[in-house]
Amino acid sequence: MPEIKTNTLIQEAYQLHQAGMLTKAEKLYNKLIKEQPNQIDALFLLGTLNLQQMDFDTACRFFRKTLKLMPDHAIAHCNLGTSLHGSGKLEEAIVSYKKSISLRPEYAEAHYNLGNAFKEQGQLKKAVESYTQAILYKQNYVDAYYNLGNVLRSLHSPDKAVDSYKKAIMLKPDYAMAHCNLGSVLQELGKIDEAIVCYKIATTFRSDYVMAYCNLGAAYQELRKIDKAITVYKKALSLNPDFVLANCNLGSALQEAGLLDEAKTCYKKTIALNPEYAMAYSNLGSIYQEFGNIDKAVENYDQAISLNPDEPTAHKNKSIALLLNENFIEGWPEYEWRLKTKTNSLRDFLKPRWDGSSLSGNTILVHAEQGFGDTIQFVRYLPMVKAQGGHVIFECHDSLLRLLKNCDGIDRIIERSSHTVPDIHFDFHIPLLSLPGLFKTTIDSIPSDVPYVSVDAGLSEKWRYRLSNDSKYKIGIVWAGNPLFKNYNTRSSSLSDFAALAEIRELSLYSLQKGSSTLEKDNIPELSIKDLSKELNDFADTAAVMSNLDLVISTDTAVVHLAGAIGKPVWTLLHSAPDWRWWLKRTDSPWYPSMRLFRQKQLNDWTGVFEQVKEALVPECRLRNTNFQT
Repeated sequence: MPEIKTNTLIQEAYQLHQAGMLTKAEKLYNKLIKEQPNQIDALFLLGTLNLQQMDFDTACRFFRKTLKLMPDHAIAHCNLGTSLHGSGKLEEAIVSYKKSISLRPEYAEAHYNLGNAFKEQGQLKKAVESYTQAILYKQNYVDAYYNLGNVLRSLHSPDKAVDSYKKAIMLKPDYAMAHCNLGSVLQELGKIDEAIVCYKIATTFRSDYVMAYCNLGAAYQELRKIDKAITVYKKALSLNPDFVLANCNLGSALQEAGLLDEAKTCYKKTIALNPEYAMAYSNLGSIYQEFGNIDKAVENYDQAISLNPDEPTAHKNKSIALLLNENFIEGWPEYEWRLKTKTNSLRDFLKPRWDGSSLSGNTILVHAEQGFGDTIQFVRYLPMVKAQGGHVIFECHDSLLRLLKNCDGIDRIIERSSHTVPDIHFDFHIPLLSLPGLFKTTIDSIPSDVPYVSVDAGLSEKWRYRLSNDSKYKIGIVWAGNPLFKNYNTRSSSLSDFAALAEIRELSLYSLQKGSSTLEKDNIPELSIKDLSKELNDFADTAAVMSNLDLVISTDTAVVHLAGAIGKPVWTLLHSAPDWRWWLKRTDSPWYPSMRLFRQKQLNDWTGVFEQVKEALVPECRLRNTNFQT
């Protein structure tokens, strides 16, 4: 075929190709190749056309023919790599990308594609190098910045990932996926409000962006804005009713709102959509646990673990069910999985974890974890650590420093002020809540000598003087825990529930409540509660007040642990699905000899609990006051 005619046909085929008329273009390319089997342009373009149509094997065949005729065709090597990549032949694809780069080092697309191959192989550091090279040669390479952000996030370099996503967005402001992923990293960094802005922008540019709505719901849920989370999850499901993650997350939000039957329905739908979705079984198990069906809960946790043996949440949930059921032999080892969950900030101490052996001549760092109540409860184990012969450093939050500084078993107490490892010398470390398991604790071996926390004598005397004019039966009350805790709604009652106690005239109620819940008292003036919250700067102050009261009554908060630790009579009000440390049926607590437990007999029935409390309180007051009246 004459060269002029050939060029004309190539141009015509290419124009059809560019216009998206692929079938007509393919016919012309094939016609040219039939007449001129070595027509390089036609071979290359036909390979490209098949690559666009995702016919990877056919594309490979034409690119190989092209390269046989022109071995230094850099773009053909790159496209062959893309075709091999599409066929799942990553190693061969990498060879082709590298060959393309060797022929044309500034070829940004080849570097980018090589980065994608490395990313898929899990060679993330090499992927970073390739994306960086792509950006070096093509500074406005939006997708390279985006994928670089994804890899940096996987490499736990969130700050660098944020920079990459922001650069992608700067180049392409309507890049919805970059906005969404930027939000995810910001959320991981604890910048929830900024993350919410990103998710909202993503949904502005893509109103059907289900994952962005799902992430937005998760951000609201993390802020404990459960109603907003539920609304957003439902929006996601209106766009895609079968979106597995949204169904499971909606169940989680409904569960936090106390809507257990609806949550159970969501988890079961999730499992129906994806029978191998481990988290749905774990969450369903937690629903059965709240209903008091421990066997069914463990059955679902085990199913979750069988599907994903390395997922820590199911193991942690199972441990709580086992401990709740007084199965310590299996429960304590499973409880160690808590350290791998997202809610636990695992730090790299670079020193061995203590295994219980002799500490003679060594220093150990025991570090507090979880809530204030957990720290107060388990600091009782420090004398047992000290008995192993070492120097004990205890790390805890600042609001506990004054209270715990004189506890037995502590040689030095330090403040935990960040997520970093303290810059001090130590030879071993251990998380505080790992001590019960390490010492093989059972109900019969709980170290229960109280008080094991001392009250500052000067502070106690100050409050004795302050309260000396009150001859009534003095009760400290708390009705709500930390609103940032996941189970805040179920563990907390309301101040109005205490109205039943106000009918007993010889009582004086003192509020030990801290936080926004203190405002509830303004809505119930008839209770005549004496609010001490503004004078309670830390737990040492609270302990000093308690030491001058007759009784403490509280829902499951740090206050009950504090009262129990100083030996003050305390009545703990429990939800029908209690925390594992209170077990299921006891009215006493082996942890605290001065504690009495009052349990909901029906789900969320605080009225019944306060009826029990009032009935028990009347004889207490009668013993104290000869002129007792109700």
